[in-house]
Amino acid sequence: MTSFSPASTVLDSILFRDAFGTAAMREVFSDRRLIARYIEVEVALARAEARCGVIPAEAAEVIARASQLERIDFDHMRHETDIVGYPILPLVHQLVAMCGEAGRYVHWGATTQDIMDTANVLQVRDALDIVDQDLRALRGILADLAHKHRDTPMAGRTHLQQALPVTFGYKVAIWLAMFDRHQERLAELRKRVLVVQFAGAAGTLASLGDKGLEVQKALAQELDLAVPVTTWHVARDGFAEAVNLLALITGSLGKIALDIMIMASTEFAEVYEPFVKGRGASSTMPQKRNPISSELMLAASKAVRQHAGLMVDALVQDFERATGPWHAEWIALPESFILSAGALHQARFALGGLIVDTDQMRRNLGLSRGLIVAEAVMMGLAPAMGRQQAHDIVYDACRTVHATGGTLADALSALPEVTAHFDRAAIDRLTDPANYLGLAPAMVDQALAASAALPR
Repeated sequence: MTSFSPASTVLDSILFRDAFGTAAMREVFSDRRLIARYIEVEVALARAEARCGVIPAEAAEVIARASQLERIDFDHMRHETDIVGYPILPLVHQLVAMCGEAGRYVHWGATTQDIMDTANVLQVRDALDIVDQDLRALRGILADLAHKHRDTPMAGRTHLQQALPVTFGYKVAIWLAMFDRHQERLAELRKRVLVVQFAGAAGTLASLGDKGLEVQKALAQELDLAVPVTTWHVARDGFAEAVNLLALITGSLGKIALDIMIMASTEFAEVYEPFVKGRGASSTMPQKRNPISSELMLAASKAVRQHAGLMVDALVQDFERATGPWHAEWIALPESFILSAGALHQARFALGGLIVDTDQMRRNLGLSRGLIVAEAVMMGLAPAMGRQQAHDIVYDACRTVHATGGTLADALSALPEVTAHFDRAAIDRLTDPANYLGLAPAMVDQALAASAALPR
Protein backbone atom coordinates (compact mmCIF):
# COMPACT_ATOMS: atom_id res chain seq x y z
CA MET A 1 0.00 0.00 0.00
CA THR A 2 1.29 3.46 -0.90
CA SER A 3 2.13 5.61 2.09
CA PHE A 4 0.92 9.18 1.83
CA SER A 5 3.18 12.09 2.60
CA PRO A 6 1.84 15.03 4.62
CA ALA A 7 1.81 17.18 1.46
CA SER A 8 -0.92 19.78 1.26
CA THR A 9 -0.18 21.78 -1.92
CA VAL A 10 -0.06 20.88 -5.62
CA LEU A 11 3.70 21.43 -5.57
CA ASP A 12 4.42 18.45 -3.34
CA SER A 13 1.19 16.42 -3.62
CA ILE A 14 1.69 12.88 -4.90
CA LEU A 15 -1.37 13.46 -7.06
CA PHE A 16 -0.50 16.81 -8.61
CA ARG A 17 3.22 17.49 -8.18
CA ASP A 18 4.22 16.24 -11.63
CA ALA A 19 1.40 18.20 -13.25
CA PHE A 20 2.55 21.49 -11.73
CA GLY A 21 6.29 20.91 -11.41
CA THR A 22 9.18 18.59 -12.16
CA ALA A 23 11.30 16.35 -9.97
CA ALA A 24 14.49 18.15 -11.02
CA MET A 25 13.22 21.58 -9.97
CA ARG A 26 11.69 20.28 -6.75
CA GLU A 27 15.06 18.81 -5.87
CA VAL A 28 16.77 22.19 -6.35
CA PHE A 29 14.46 23.73 -3.75
CA SER A 30 14.11 20.73 -1.43
CA ASP A 31 14.87 21.11 2.28
CA ARG A 32 17.88 18.79 2.11
CA ARG A 33 19.34 20.62 -0.88
CA LEU A 34 18.74 23.98 0.78
CA ILE A 35 20.45 22.96 4.01
CA ALA A 36 23.28 21.50 1.94
CA ARG A 37 23.64 24.91 0.31
CA TYR A 38 23.74 26.59 3.73
CA ILE A 39 26.57 24.26 4.71
CA GLU A 40 28.32 24.86 1.39
CA VAL A 41 28.28 28.61 2.03
CA GLU A 42 29.53 28.22 5.61
CA VAL A 43 32.38 26.00 4.42
CA ALA A 44 33.22 28.38 1.57
CA LEU A 45 33.27 31.27 4.05
CA ALA A 46 35.72 29.44 6.29
CA ARG A 47 37.98 28.68 3.33
CA ALA A 48 37.79 32.28 2.11
CA GLU A 49 38.65 33.63 5.55
CA ALA A 50 41.55 31.23 5.85
CA ARG A 51 42.86 32.42 2.47
CA CYS A 52 42.68 35.98 3.74
CA GLY A 53 44.36 35.18 7.06
CA VAL A 54 41.24 35.89 9.11
CA ILE A 55 40.96 32.38 10.64
CA PRO A 56 43.54 29.58 10.89
CA ALA A 57 43.87 27.41 7.82
CA GLU A 58 43.69 24.30 10.02
CA ALA A 59 40.32 25.42 11.36
CA ALA A 60 38.97 25.89 7.83
CA GLU A 61 40.12 22.38 6.92
CA VAL A 62 38.32 20.90 9.92
CA ILE A 63 35.17 22.89 9.18
CA ALA A 64 35.19 21.69 5.57
CA ARG A 65 35.79 18.08 6.59
CA ALA A 66 33.42 17.88 9.55
CA SER A 67 30.43 19.87 8.30
CA GLN A 68 28.41 17.04 6.83
CA LEU A 69 24.74 17.12 5.86
CA GLU A 70 24.34 13.50 6.96
CA ARG A 71 25.23 14.47 10.52
CA ILE A 72 22.48 17.09 10.81
CA ASP A 73 19.65 16.35 13.26
CA PHE A 74 16.82 17.67 11.11
CA ASP A 75 14.11 17.28 13.74
CA HIS A 76 16.12 19.29 16.25
CA MET A 77 16.95 21.90 13.60
CA ARG A 78 13.26 22.21 12.73
CA HIS A 79 12.29 22.60 16.38
CA GLU A 80 14.94 25.25 17.01
CA THR A 81 14.04 27.08 13.79
CA ASP A 82 10.45 27.35 15.00
CA ILE A 83 11.76 29.10 18.10
CA VAL A 84 14.42 31.32 16.50
CA GLY A 85 12.45 32.14 13.34
CA TYR A 86 15.43 31.49 11.04
CA PRO A 87 17.33 28.29 10.24
CA ILE A 88 20.94 29.51 10.32
CA LEU A 89 21.54 29.82 14.07
CA PRO A 90 20.14 26.29 14.63
CA LEU A 91 22.42 25.03 11.85
CA VAL A 92 25.45 26.85 13.23
CA HIS A 93 24.85 25.29 16.67
CA GLN A 94 25.15 21.82 15.11
CA LEU A 95 28.12 22.72 12.90
CA VAL A 96 30.01 24.14 15.89
CA ALA A 97 29.45 20.89 17.76
CA MET A 98 30.62 18.84 14.77
CA CYS A 99 33.83 20.83 14.34
CA GLY A 100 35.14 20.65 17.89
CA GLU A 101 37.81 23.23 18.67
CA ALA A 102 37.57 24.62 15.13
CA GLY A 103 33.88 25.27 15.70
CA ARG A 104 34.66 28.67 17.20
CA TYR A 105 35.43 29.89 13.67
CA VAL A 106 32.18 28.71 12.05
CA HIS A 107 30.07 31.61 10.69
CA TRP A 108 32.88 34.07 11.53
CA GLY A 109 31.79 37.65 10.84
CA ALA A 110 28.63 36.57 9.01
CA THR A 111 24.97 37.20 9.64
CA THR A 112 21.99 34.95 8.99
CA GLN A 113 20.90 36.70 5.83
CA ASP A 114 24.39 36.41 4.33
CA ILE A 115 24.14 32.65 4.42
CA MET A 116 20.50 32.40 3.40
CA ASP A 117 20.73 34.85 0.52
CA THR A 118 23.89 33.31 -0.89
CA ALA A 119 22.39 29.82 -0.61
CA ASN A 120 19.31 31.11 -2.45
CA VAL A 121 21.56 32.50 -5.18
CA LEU A 122 23.13 29.05 -5.59
CA GLN A 123 19.63 27.55 -5.83
CA VAL A 124 18.60 30.13 -8.40
CA ARG A 125 21.72 29.39 -10.44
CA ASP A 126 20.78 25.71 -10.62
CA ALA A 127 17.15 26.60 -11.33
CA LEU A 128 18.07 28.98 -14.14
CA ASP A 129 20.16 26.22 -15.71
CA ILE A 130 17.07 24.00 -15.81
CA VAL A 131 14.91 26.76 -17.25
CA ASP A 132 17.61 27.54 -19.81
CA GLN A 133 17.68 23.92 -20.98
CA ASP A 134 13.89 23.83 -21.24
CA LEU A 135 13.83 27.06 -23.24
CA ARG A 136 16.39 25.73 -25.69
CA ALA A 137 14.43 22.51 -26.17
CA LEU A 138 11.14 24.37 -26.58
CA ARG A 139 12.66 26.75 -29.12
CA GLY A 140 13.83 23.77 -31.14
CA ILE A 141 10.33 22.32 -31.12
CA LEU A 142 8.79 25.63 -32.18
CA ALA A 143 11.36 26.14 -34.93
CA ASP A 144 10.54 22.72 -36.38
CA LEU A 145 6.81 23.46 -36.27
CA ALA A 146 7.24 26.87 -37.88
CA HIS A 147 9.39 25.41 -40.66
CA LYS A 148 7.00 22.51 -41.31
CA HIS A 149 3.96 24.77 -41.52
CA ARG A 150 5.59 27.78 -43.16
CA ASP A 151 3.05 27.67 -45.99
CA THR A 152 0.08 26.03 -44.25
CA PRO A 153 -2.80 28.47 -44.77
CA MET A 154 -5.28 29.15 -42.00
CA ALA A 155 -7.60 31.90 -40.91
CA GLY A 156 -5.98 34.72 -39.01
CA ARG A 157 -8.35 35.98 -36.34
CA THR A 158 -8.76 39.32 -34.62
CA HIS A 159 -11.32 39.85 -31.86
CA LEU A 160 -12.09 36.12 -32.32
CA GLN A 161 -13.38 36.84 -35.85
CA GLN A 162 -11.77 35.72 -39.08
CA ALA A 163 -9.70 38.64 -40.35
CA LEU A 164 -7.17 37.75 -43.07
CA PRO A 165 -5.40 34.54 -44.07
CA VAL A 166 -2.11 33.70 -42.37
CA THR A 167 -0.11 30.49 -42.11
CA PHE A 168 0.18 28.26 -39.10
CA GLY A 169 3.94 28.58 -39.39
CA TYR A 170 3.56 32.36 -39.07
CA LYS A 171 1.60 31.90 -35.84
CA VAL A 172 4.25 29.54 -34.46
CA ALA A 173 7.05 31.88 -35.55
CA ILE A 174 5.55 34.57 -33.33
CA TRP A 175 5.62 32.10 -30.44
CA LEU A 176 9.24 31.21 -31.26
CA ALA A 177 10.35 34.84 -31.27
CA MET A 178 8.93 35.31 -27.77
CA PHE A 179 11.03 32.48 -26.41
CA ASP A 180 14.11 33.63 -28.28
CA ARG A 181 13.77 36.89 -26.37
CA HIS A 182 13.25 35.04 -23.10
CA GLN A 183 16.46 33.08 -23.74
CA GLU A 184 18.31 36.35 -24.19
CA ARG A 185 16.75 37.84 -21.07
CA LEU A 186 17.80 34.83 -19.02
CA ALA A 187 21.41 35.14 -20.14
CA GLU A 188 21.43 38.86 -19.39
CA LEU A 189 20.02 38.64 -15.87
CA ARG A 190 22.61 36.14 -14.63
CA LYS A 191 25.21 38.87 -14.05
CA ARG A 192 22.72 40.79 -11.89
CA VAL A 193 21.33 37.83 -9.94
CA LEU A 194 24.25 35.44 -9.43
CA VAL A 195 26.03 37.67 -6.93
CA VAL A 196 27.40 36.69 -3.52
CA GLN A 197 25.85 38.14 -0.38
CA PHE A 198 28.29 38.73 2.48
CA ALA A 199 28.12 41.97 4.39
CA GLY A 200 27.55 41.32 8.08
CA ALA A 201 25.00 42.65 10.53
CA ALA A 202 24.14 46.00 8.94
CA GLY A 203 25.82 45.42 5.60
CA THR A 204 29.06 47.27 6.38
CA LEU A 205 31.38 44.27 7.02
CA ALA A 206 32.44 46.02 10.22
CA SER A 207 33.13 42.75 12.05
CA LEU A 208 36.06 41.93 9.73
CA GLY A 209 37.76 45.31 9.85
CA ASP A 210 39.85 46.04 6.80
CA LYS A 211 39.60 42.40 5.64
CA GLY A 212 35.88 42.56 4.83
CA LEU A 213 35.98 43.24 1.12
CA GLU A 214 38.87 40.84 0.65
CA VAL A 215 36.89 38.04 2.31
CA GLN A 216 33.80 38.93 0.30
CA LYS A 217 35.76 38.61 -2.93
CA ALA A 218 37.36 35.34 -1.82
CA LEU A 219 33.96 33.92 -0.86
CA ALA A 220 32.59 34.84 -4.27
CA GLN A 221 35.52 33.05 -5.90
CA GLU A 222 34.95 29.95 -3.76
CA LEU A 223 31.34 29.78 -4.96
CA ASP A 224 31.96 31.02 -8.52
CA LEU A 225 29.68 34.03 -8.02
CA ALA A 226 30.07 37.69 -8.88
CA VAL A 227 31.05 40.34 -6.33
CA PRO A 228 28.44 43.03 -5.57
CA VAL A 229 29.18 46.71 -5.94
CA THR A 230 27.31 47.36 -2.72
CA THR A 231 25.49 45.31 -0.12
CA TRP A 232 22.13 44.05 -1.40
CA HIS A 233 20.51 42.93 1.86
CA VAL A 234 17.62 45.29 1.23
CA ALA A 235 18.04 45.82 -2.52
CA ARG A 236 16.13 42.83 -3.84
CA ASP A 237 15.84 43.72 -7.51
CA GLY A 238 17.92 40.73 -8.59
CA PHE A 239 15.55 38.09 -7.23
CA ALA A 240 12.56 40.18 -8.30
CA GLU A 241 13.93 40.30 -11.84
CA ALA A 242 14.37 36.52 -11.88
CA VAL A 243 10.79 35.85 -10.83
CA ASN A 244 9.44 38.48 -13.19
CA LEU A 245 11.31 36.76 -16.01
CA LEU A 246 9.49 33.58 -15.01
CA ALA A 247 6.24 35.54 -15.19
CA LEU A 248 7.13 36.58 -18.75
CA ILE A 249 8.00 33.01 -19.71
CA THR A 250 4.86 31.49 -18.23
CA GLY A 251 2.80 34.38 -19.59
CA SER A 252 3.99 33.50 -23.08
CA LEU A 253 3.18 29.85 -22.38
CA GLY A 254 -0.27 30.96 -21.28
CA LYS A 255 -0.78 32.78 -24.59
CA ILE A 256 0.18 29.63 -26.51
CA ALA A 257 -2.05 27.54 -24.25
CA LEU A 258 -5.04 29.80 -24.88
CA ASP A 259 -4.51 29.63 -28.65
CA ILE A 260 -4.27 25.83 -28.53
CA MET A 261 -7.34 25.45 -26.32
CA ILE A 262 -9.50 27.57 -28.62
CA MET A 263 -8.13 25.93 -31.76
CA ALA A 264 -8.78 22.51 -30.22
CA SER A 265 -12.44 23.31 -29.51
CA THR A 266 -15.02 21.32 -31.44
CA GLU A 267 -16.01 24.26 -33.60
CA PHE A 268 -12.40 24.95 -34.66
CA ALA A 269 -10.85 21.45 -34.54
CA GLU A 270 -7.58 22.68 -36.02
CA VAL A 271 -5.00 21.35 -33.54
CA TYR A 272 -4.90 18.74 -30.77
CA GLU A 273 -2.50 17.90 -27.99
CA PRO A 274 -0.69 14.55 -28.43
CA PHE A 275 -2.89 11.51 -27.99
CA VAL A 276 -2.22 9.46 -24.87
CA LYS A 277 -4.92 6.96 -23.98
CA GLY A 278 -6.99 8.29 -21.12
CA ARG A 279 -5.39 11.74 -21.05
CA GLY A 280 -7.99 14.49 -20.95
CA ALA A 281 -10.82 12.01 -20.55
CA SER A 282 -14.09 12.98 -18.88
CA SER A 283 -15.65 10.88 -16.12
CA THR A 284 -19.07 11.25 -17.78
CA MET A 285 -18.50 12.08 -21.46
CA PRO A 286 -16.49 9.40 -23.30
CA GLN A 287 -16.05 11.58 -26.39
CA LYS A 288 -14.06 14.28 -24.56
CA ARG A 289 -10.38 14.97 -25.20
CA ASN A 290 -9.57 17.92 -22.99
CA PRO A 291 -6.37 19.97 -23.59
CA ILE A 292 -4.85 19.14 -20.20
CA SER A 293 -1.31 20.42 -20.78
CA SER A 294 -2.60 23.74 -22.04
CA GLU A 295 -4.88 24.08 -19.04
CA LEU A 296 -1.95 23.46 -16.69
CA MET A 297 0.22 25.97 -18.58
CA LEU A 298 -2.47 28.61 -18.28
CA ALA A 299 -2.95 27.93 -14.56
CA ALA A 300 0.79 28.18 -13.92
CA SER A 301 0.99 31.49 -15.79
CA LYS A 302 -1.65 32.96 -13.49
CA ALA A 303 0.07 31.71 -10.32
CA VAL A 304 3.56 32.90 -11.30
CA ARG A 305 2.15 36.27 -12.26
CA GLN A 306 0.84 36.63 -8.71
CA HIS A 307 4.25 35.71 -7.29
CA ALA A 308 5.91 38.24 -9.59
CA GLY A 309 3.73 40.90 -8.01
CA LEU A 310 4.68 39.64 -4.57
CA MET A 311 8.37 39.91 -5.41
CA VAL A 312 7.92 43.47 -6.64
CA ASP A 313 6.06 44.28 -3.44
CA ALA A 314 8.94 42.78 -1.46
CA LEU A 315 11.28 45.36 -2.99
CA VAL A 316 9.85 47.85 -0.51
CA GLN A 317 12.06 47.10 2.52
CA ASP A 318 12.75 49.16 5.59
CA PHE A 319 16.21 50.52 6.39
CA GLU A 320 19.12 48.04 6.59
CA ARG A 321 17.17 44.87 7.42
CA ALA A 322 13.61 44.15 6.39
CA THR A 323 10.90 43.31 8.90
CA GLY A 324 8.82 41.02 6.69
CA PRO A 325 9.17 41.56 2.94
CA TRP A 326 12.20 39.25 2.87
CA HIS A 327 10.07 36.40 4.20
CA ALA A 328 7.64 36.79 1.29
CA GLU A 329 10.48 35.78 -1.02
CA TRP A 330 10.72 32.44 0.76
CA ILE A 331 7.24 31.70 -0.59
CA ALA A 332 7.49 33.22 -4.05
CA LEU A 333 10.97 32.19 -5.17
CA PRO A 334 10.77 28.37 -5.00
CA GLU A 335 7.12 28.17 -6.00
CA SER A 336 7.69 30.34 -9.07
CA PHE A 337 10.55 28.20 -10.33
CA ILE A 338 8.71 24.93 -9.69
CA LEU A 339 5.54 26.15 -11.42
CA SER A 340 7.57 27.48 -14.35
CA ALA A 341 9.42 24.20 -14.75
CA GLY A 342 6.10 22.38 -14.72
CA ALA A 343 4.64 24.70 -17.35
CA LEU A 344 7.69 24.35 -19.60
CA HIS A 345 7.48 20.56 -19.24
CA GLN A 346 3.83 20.62 -20.29
CA ALA A 347 4.67 22.88 -23.23
CA ARG A 348 7.40 20.56 -24.46
CA PHE A 349 4.96 17.65 -24.34
CA ALA A 350 2.03 19.46 -25.96
CA LEU A 351 3.97 21.22 -28.71
CA GLY A 352 6.41 18.39 -29.29
CA GLY A 353 3.58 16.11 -30.38
CA LEU A 354 1.03 18.68 -31.51
CA ILE A 355 -1.42 17.28 -34.04
CA VAL A 356 -2.15 19.84 -36.76
CA ASP A 357 -5.18 19.25 -38.99
CA THR A 358 -4.20 21.20 -42.08
CA ASP A 359 -7.33 20.11 -43.97
CA GLN A 360 -9.56 21.49 -41.24
CA MET A 361 -7.59 24.73 -41.25
CA ARG A 362 -8.31 25.08 -44.95
CA ARG A 363 -11.97 24.22 -44.45
CA ASN A 364 -12.26 26.86 -41.74
CA LEU A 365 -10.55 29.31 -44.05
CA GLY A 366 -13.38 28.70 -46.52
CA LEU A 367 -16.17 29.30 -44.01
CA SER A 368 -16.59 32.90 -45.14
CA ARG A 369 -17.05 31.70 -48.75
CA GLY A 370 -14.28 33.99 -49.92
CA LEU A 371 -15.25 37.08 -47.96
CA ILE A 372 -12.06 36.84 -45.88
CA VAL A 373 -10.12 38.00 -48.95
CA ALA A 374 -12.47 40.81 -50.01
CA GLU A 375 -9.57 43.22 -49.59
CA ALA A 376 -7.40 41.13 -51.90
CA VAL A 377 -10.13 40.99 -54.53
CA MET A 378 -10.64 44.74 -54.39
CA MET A 379 -6.93 45.38 -54.90
CA GLY A 380 -6.87 42.81 -57.71
CA LEU A 381 -9.73 44.50 -59.54
CA ALA A 382 -8.49 48.04 -58.99
CA PRO A 383 -5.89 48.18 -61.81
CA ALA A 384 -8.60 47.36 -64.32
CA MET A 385 -11.33 49.71 -63.14
CA GLY A 386 -9.99 52.02 -60.41
CA ARG A 387 -9.90 51.54 -56.68
CA GLN A 388 -13.23 53.17 -55.78
CA GLN A 389 -15.24 51.29 -58.40
CA ALA A 390 -13.51 48.07 -57.39
CA HIS A 391 -14.42 48.77 -53.77
CA ASP A 392 -18.09 49.36 -54.63
CA ILE A 393 -18.30 46.24 -56.79
CA VAL A 394 -16.76 44.01 -54.13
CA TYR A 395 -18.95 45.61 -51.47
CA ASP A 396 -22.09 44.80 -53.45
CA ALA A 397 -20.84 41.27 -54.15
CA CYS A 398 -20.27 40.70 -50.45
CA ARG A 399 -23.82 41.83 -49.70
CA THR A 400 -25.08 39.37 -52.29
CA VAL A 401 -23.22 36.50 -50.59
CA HIS A 402 -24.69 37.48 -47.24
CA ALA A 403 -28.21 37.74 -48.66
CA THR A 404 -28.45 34.81 -51.06
CA GLY A 405 -25.57 32.50 -50.27
CA GLY A 406 -23.01 31.17 -52.69
CA THR A 407 -19.40 32.31 -52.78
CA LEU A 408 -17.73 35.61 -53.46
CA ALA A 409 -16.39 34.09 -56.68
CA ASP A 410 -19.93 33.21 -57.75
CA ALA A 411 -21.20 36.70 -56.99
CA LEU A 412 -18.34 38.34 -58.90
CA SER A 413 -18.75 36.00 -61.88
CA ALA A 414 -22.33 37.23 -62.24
CA LEU A 415 -21.22 40.84 -62.70
CA PRO A 416 -20.48 41.94 -66.30
CA GLU A 417 -18.22 44.75 -65.10
CA VAL A 418 -16.00 42.05 -63.56
CA THR A 419 -16.18 39.41 -66.29
CA ALA A 420 -15.26 42.06 -68.84
CA HIS A 421 -11.77 41.96 -67.35
CA PHE A 422 -11.45 38.58 -65.58
CA ASP A 423 -12.45 35.04 -66.51
CA ARG A 424 -13.65 32.53 -63.92
CA ALA A 425 -10.18 31.06 -63.37
CA ALA A 426 -8.78 34.51 -62.59
CA ILE A 427 -11.67 35.22 -60.24
CA ASP A 428 -11.07 31.91 -58.45
CA ARG A 429 -7.41 32.81 -58.00
CA LEU A 430 -8.34 36.22 -56.62
CA THR A 431 -10.77 34.73 -54.10
CA ASP A 432 -8.54 31.86 -52.94
CA PRO A 433 -7.36 32.75 -49.39
CA ALA A 434 -4.16 30.77 -49.91
CA ASN A 435 -3.12 33.38 -52.47
CA TYR A 436 -3.34 36.25 -49.99
CA LEU A 437 -0.87 35.34 -47.27
CA GLY A 438 1.07 38.57 -47.45
CA LEU A 439 4.60 38.20 -46.11
CA ALA A 440 3.67 35.52 -43.58
CA PRO A 441 6.00 32.88 -45.08
CA ALA A 442 8.83 35.39 -45.37
CA MET A 443 8.36 36.34 -41.73
CA VAL A 444 8.68 32.67 -40.80
CA ASP A 445 12.01 32.56 -42.63
CA GLN A 446 13.11 35.70 -40.84
CA ALA A 447 12.16 34.30 -37.42
CA LEU A 448 13.89 30.99 -38.09
CA ALA A 449 17.09 32.71 -39.16
CA ALA A 450 17.11 34.94 -36.08
CA SER A 451 16.45 31.99 -33.77
CA ALA A 452 19.16 29.87 -35.35
CA ALA A 453 21.67 32.60 -34.55
CA LEU A 454 21.01 32.15 -30.81
CA PRO A 455 22.40 29.32 -28.67
CA ARG A 456 20.34 26.14 -28.70
